[in-house]
Amino acid sequence: MVTVSTLQSEKAQYHHGDLRAALVEAGLRALETSDFADLSLRQLAREVGVSATAVYRHFPDKQALLQALGQEGMEMLGHAQQAAAESAGPDSSGFAATGRAYVRFALAHPALFRLVFSQCEEVGDAIFGDTLAARLLQEKAEVLTGGDPQETQRLMVQAWAVVHGLAMLMMDKQLPAEDDLIDRVIDPATLFKR
Repeated sequence: MVTVSTLQSEKAQYHHGDLRAALVEAGLRALETSDFADLSLRQLAREVGVSATAVYRHFPDKQALLQALGQEGMEMLGHAQQAAAESAGPDSSGFAATGRAYVRFALAHPALFRLVFSQCEEVGDAIFGDTLAARLLQEKAEVLTGGDPQETQRLMVQAWAVVHGLAMLMMDKQLPAEDDLIDRVIDPATLFKR
């Protein structure tokens, strides 16, 4: 009698090397076409070619997967904002570019965006946790306010409220999701007037 362990058969089916990363990637792909409430660990297991048992070694439940997807989404958002800021410059143009990138990211990835903000940490000194997006927001606000802590905090909240509100209004079809409107609303010439 020949027996094959579950672990060996999973390795034979699974060739990527990092199952956790493959599951996160599959989850991100699933969020391009469906809501995060519809994600299934078993479906993701089938997609990457492993047993459901293998998935539970990395994600004990759906909430753990959602947290991982939320963290990955926040990183993706931060990188999109960083690229936009670098191409626009260090002044208020760069700050506005991070806001426009925020809205465009939300429109390009609505299910992931909604998931990110259902999973993020409580607002503290750094808005939406210690992430690249939060650090960019703080750095840009500090430059524009001359480093004044109260003014920096006010500008951070104000900027986040504008871009998050605009993103939600566009995602919920209360406003048209138009690039021109994004550029007009998040315009450094008018947005940061005192």
